[in-house]
Amino acid sequence: MATKSLLIGLGMAFALALVGPSAFSMGTKTVATSSALADISRGQHVFNRCRACHNLTDSAKTRLGPNLNNIFGRIAGSAKNFKYSKALQEAEFPWTEQRLDVWLTKPASYLPGNKMQFAGVRNAQDRKDLIAYLRSATLEIE
Repeated sequence: MATKSLLIGLGMAFALALVGPSAFSMGTKTVATSSALADISRGQHVFNRCRACHNLTDSAKTRLGPNLNNIFGRIAGSAKNFKYSKALQEAEFPWTEQRLDVWLTKPASYLPGNKMQFAGVRNAQDRKDLIAYLRSATLEIE
């Protein structure tokens, strides 16, 4: 049993190392992101704007937009089972909190030629909360 606990602890440490300066506490609703404190509960509410087009898991059927599982660190335009615009296919950058923050502000301006028909999330705190929720909801820990 101690070995299993150690492996789980090491897995958590590895997962946290992968996400960089962010800190997570799965038992609370507030996490520190690289930019500021964010409220995961509020972020889940903000995600309702995204839910019509995006799922959070790989097992869910693709909607109008790609599934967002493993979004952090994933190369833009690379999710399986989704046909991306040429702009995203050629983007060749990984999604980070900082890139998502700019992208979510106004997707059409961030990467001209992408197909995302979404005006954006203007409120900076809403974006931080949404990004924290996306990180917590898509972080895969076994």
